This record gives sequence, C-alpha cells and structure tokens, in this order.
Amino acid sequence: MKSALVTGGSSGIGLALARMLRDDGYELTLVARRPEPLAAAAAELRAEAVAANLADDAECVRVVAAHAERWEGMDVLVNSAGLGVGGSFADQDTKRVDLQLDVNLRATMLVTRESLPLLRASRGQIVTVSSIAGTIPTPGLAVYGATKAALNSFTNSLNREEADHGVRATAICPAFVATRMTDWTGIAPEEMIQLEDVVELVRTVLHLSPRARVPQIVIERVGDAV
Repeated sequence: MKSALVTGGSSGIGLALARMLRDDGYELTLVARRPEPLAAAAAELRAEAVAANLADDAECVRVVAAHAERWEGMDVLVNSAGLGVGGSFADQDTKRVDLQLDVNLRATMLVTRESLPLLRASRGQIVTVSSIAGTIPTPGLAVYGATKAALNSFTNSLNREEADHGVRATAICPAFVATRMTDWTGIAPEEMIQLEDVVELVRTVLHLSPRARVPQIVIERVGDAV
C-alpha cells in the first residue's frame, strides 16, 4: 500500500497534487489549517484529514505521527503548505516576517525531518512546492522569496545527505499559478501557469527510475521577463 502525506492539501497546488496521487493509487493524509475545506477535500479523496497549525513545532510532529499510525509508512511527502505577504520589506512588521519563516521554511523542515525515517524505509520521494521567487529577485516578496530560496538550498542538501538511503527530493519553482493565492496579481487565470502543468511535472518526477533525481524544476510563465 503506497501512501503520501500532503501539507497544504485542501486547496491550490497541494490539492491538485493530492488528486494526482489518489489517481495513481496512493492512500493520503491531507494537512491544512482550516478544518472546513480540509474536510471537504478529504471526503472527495477518501483521505485522512489532520487539521493543524504548522507554525507550531508540536503540530509538525503530530501530523507525521498521525500519518504513520494510519498508513504504517510513507512513500511520498508533499510540502505544499505556505503563504506570502506582499509589500515593501521596509513596511513588514516582525509578526508577518515570522509567520512566513515559520510556515514556509521551519514547518517544511520539521515535517521533513519527522518523515525521513518513513521515507528511508520506503526509499521514497519528497516534493516541496517552492517558487520562482526563490530563484530570482522578487521586489515586494522579499521575505517570501528568501524562504523559497532557503527551501531550494535545503532540497539540494537533502539530496546529498539522503542519497545512501534512497530518498530523493525535488523543489518545484513555478511563477504565478492560477490559484486563489494569486488572485491579487490581476493577471487573468488563463494567462497563468495552470495547475495541470505543475501536476504533470510532479507526476513525471515520481515515475522516474530510482537512479534518476531532479533536484529543482523552474516553471516560467510565458510573457514574464525573468
């Protein structure tokens, strides 16, 4: 029985990847902060639902333990929980800086750390939803971009550390994807990267042979000057 843990699994990219994993035969644990959309997503996908605030380190430990108890292993970890606060860095208060660091970076690291024994046992894979903002200068998203750049570095280091255990990690770094999180851009959804684009790339990575590894995928939006 294959299983996957998906954080941020109730909406957007996380939910799209969860649907793909279900289609490919994985049992699922979905993690999100808001219980109502989480319950709806879990019901649709016949998944285990774990409501959690991943800014809390104890919650990061709890969600992995819940997955292990339910499915007795883990083959794929999808780190999709994250948030961004736009605006000039000079105007961002400490609370907003801390929130992005805690959810985007620290929570991803803690959930991954707790998952590694399970992933080592299965020689599994880690998919972390990063951003193109972690690869290029991003005025107005300085803290968000810094957290994503750190995730890219973290992914590269994990690949070196975990090679002998057969664990492989990939950071997906898209530009604007058509989700609710990008409504503020004013770009028409049909002009953005589509969820299906991200899903197909992740599906390909997960289907590679155990000897192939893709540490990072950058997805540019046609029309952007990057």
